[in-house]
Amino acid sequence: MDPTEAELESFRQKWREEVSAKTKGKAPAPTTALKTSQASSSKAPAVNGNAPQAHLPQRHHNVEELDEVEPHTYQDLGKKLHGKRLDETSPSPASSTKEPSSALEHYERAVEKESQGSLGDSVNLYRKAFRLDSKVHETYKNKHFPASSYQSHKSKPQAINPSNASVTVPNTAHHSLQGLPPPLQTLINEFSNLSIQGEAAPTDLSPPPPCPISTIPEEMLVEILIQLAIQDVSSFVRLASVCKRLAYLVTTEERVWKRICLGQEFGFGAMHYTFACQIDGKPLGDDGEGGYILGSNPIPDSDPEEVPEQCPTPDLASLTTLLVPTLYPTFRTLFRLRPRIRFNGCYISTVNYTRPGASSVTSISWNSPIHIVTYYRYLRFLRDGTCISLLTTAEPADVVPWLHLEYVHKNHGNLPSAPMKDALLGRWRISGPAAPSPSAPGGGEAAGGEEAEKEGTLHIETAGVAPKYLYKMVLGIGTAGRGAKNNKLVWQGYWSYNRLTDDWAEFGLKNDRAYYWSRVRSYGLGFEVGASGGD
Repeated sequence: MDPTEAELESFRQKWREEVSAKTKGKAPAPTTALKTSQASSSKAPAVNGNAPQAHLPQRHHNVEELDEVEPHTYQDLGKKLHGKRLDETSPSPASSTKEPSSALEHYERAVEKESQGSLGDSVNLYRKAFRLDSKVHETYKNKHFPASSYQSHKSKPQAINPSNASVTVPNTAHHSLQGLPPPLQTLINEFSNLSIQGEAAPTDLSPPPPCPISTIPEEMLVEILIQLAIQDVSSFVRLASVCKRLAYLVTTEERVWKRICLGQEFGFGAMHYTFACQIDGKPLGDDGEGGYILGSNPIPDSDPEEVPEQCPTPDLASLTTLLVPTLYPTFRTLFRLRPRIRFNGCYISTVNYTRPGASSVTSISWNSPIHIVTYYRYLRFLRDGTCISLLTTAEPADVVPWLHLEYVHKNHGNLPSAPMKDALLGRWRISGPAAPSPSAPGGGEAAGGEEAEKEGTLHIETAGVAPKYLYKMVLGIGTAGRGAKNNKLVWQGYWSYNRLTDDWAEFGLKNDRAYYWSRVRSYGLGFEVGASGGD
């Protein structure tokens, strides 16, 4: 037998004895095995010039030992593998040894401690950093999160086509994030690739409830949203709180908002920019009588015989379309910000003021009575161009249910509708439209030769308390509150016109307050047949 093979066989025999001794519970002799292994490896010559054969028994020894013997365990594994776990970050050698001196170094060490879970140490470091520099957080942000990297990330194109929509139909032309604040744009844009998620299964083994709306193509879903918006805009807007996908569609779907703006349910198709009827609600005559402001003509200093019958009503749909995106970035912004009148409720002005009462001769001055006077003004606008104006001391609960045309100019006696005996019928129009008529010469004049009016002023003309009087009110359309728009009417002027003397008198507005809109569900969308026969 070759000497090399003999040494290898003796090594294998000793190794088997050591393994059997460890298995029976005897103490191993690692030093003896190590010396034997070293001796055998040093004495073994190279066979045919192939040196790696001397290391072959060592590799075989390691493999079998791992299979039969318990491997060695390290008690300080946590310290040796610091920074290797997913929830930890290894600190830099400089930060672990060097004490922070500047405000930025304190802030960076505080962020590091906070990521490690040492909240107490991080709070102390934050305090030291802000004592040294009150704007250290901005310095930290500019160093680790520069604006250049954010802009490059923000400028990356992102697809807005939902996963469940047909790839053959481009949807980008119908969505718009313009007019929104940048943070809100970023948030809404993140919802573009999401889909409508159904309800989760009640248990692990039960199937999830069906959700048919999650599989509807976007084209059909938009049509459903349009029908909902026509019925009630507030219900359509509340869909944004259902899920992120619907929030994206409600905010950015221009097809729905364009239909709302151009329609007559809530949009500008129902607005009147010229008077549509006479003050008593009758249609305008062929001679144009009653078509303009009290005592005035559409063209000043002109012969009454040369006055045209009535300025032709401009194409409101075309004018409304021209406002986007020249004056308003989107149709959603147009609907919210452009002045308009609401028909599904009424405007109420509550007036409270005090006045001193009469005192007797024998009473002392500090005991004089003080009267608190309260009265209400009501305005309800109808789609045919008429309106109802009422000044009374009756509270809204006693007036609002009866604020209809059928109760105007009637003797109510002691009926619940008695407050309507003082109601006055009139007409209304909004100044404008702001955009000039496309067919007007020069492009800077409105239809009929007049200069384009600036929108936002409401003109109301009503009958007076006596046949010889007529009243004219000018109100500005404003906003009250944060969410709602076009829900306030502010006084700009109030006049009385005497037909017999052709003279004007102005009412003082010392105690009058602004009108605020209140929704009345019984009015519906405000489609009510007026005295002029329209709806």
